Amino acid sequence: MKKIILLAALVFVAFACNNKEKGNQRYIPDSSGNLNNLSVVIDSDLWKGKVGDAIRDVVTANVPGLPQNEPMFDINQIPPQVFKDFATKNRTVLKIAKGKDAGLKIANNVYAKPQKVVYITGQNNNQILEILNANKDKIISAFKTQEINWRQSQISKSVLNTGDLEKNLGITINFPSIYRMAKQEKNFYWIRKNLSTGTNNVMIYTLPFDSIDTNADIIEQAVKFRDSIGKKYIPGPLDNTYMKTEEAYSPFLFTTTIDDKPAFEVRSTWDIEGTFNAGPFVNYMIEDKANNRYVVAEGFTFAPSVNKRDFVMELEAIINSIKFK
Repeated sequence: MKKIILLAALVFVAFACNNKEKGNQRYIPDSSGNLNNLSVVIDSDLWKGKVGDAIRDVVTANVPGLPQNEPMFDINQIPPQVFKDFATKNRTVLKIAKGKDAGLKIANNVYAKPQKVVYITGQNNNQILEILNANKDKIISAFKTQEINWRQSQISKSVLNTGDLEKNLGITINFPSIYRMAKQEKNFYWIRKNLSTGTNNVMIYTLPFDSIDTNADIIEQAVKFRDSIGKKYIPGPLDNTYMKTEEAYSPFLFTTTIDDKPAFEVRSTWDIEGTFNAGPFVNYMIEDKANNRYVVAEGFTFAPSVNKRDFVMELEAIINSIKFK
């Protein structure tokens, strides 16, 4: 009987402690907001001066490779005194505070989840400007990564079955289930979805490892490969036309990683000669030394008369989900 009473007491204590621990956990609500919408928490006087100008120069810089100018982020300025309740729920937040030691801090899930909050502090305007300008690439990367991760989480709720692609290319990749296979061969896949004004597209293929000379002009090589693929697989609406790289724009080149593998990232615009068909593309040539090849994944958008930034970001989110088996 004593053993039963002792056991009951131990269970009660454990249950009480567990409830106490749960009670001490902070409830974090779900974040909200449109894709690429940034809340800037800053005093209105700073926002109207040089600090505000510098912030706008950084976070509303044009997205590279789009045919028309579009900002990286849409911004909403919020004075600190009204930054509370629903105003704190946005996924991306930039907070500026004057009168504190100079510094930069990047934090996760401060007011909501998922969420990225960047704090910039300084004793005066010059210190704030120095911190901002010295870390602008890090700040943009933090916010962009947050938005891509969020878009990937949305995609993962309902994904397209890409069994043949995974089997033949030895990779996994997550597409929203609304996408469909437009064309496939053993070493080439074209997957697309319809938009109200056009299409969003991804094509994936491989190249021999020695076909890319990393000491030569990467952009020139990327254009040569994508134009030959376009000629072979992506026909235009007129006879003898095909998707090719628009010659009037200089492509942008970046280096990045996908699934911890180095990759070249080329951004520019495509067109089809003799037509009004054109749009942006982002091309990744991913190094796969283990299989003596490059995996090339490119997203391109055809969406006349509308903004294309968020369509391209969806393509980035899809391609960045690639995992090598």
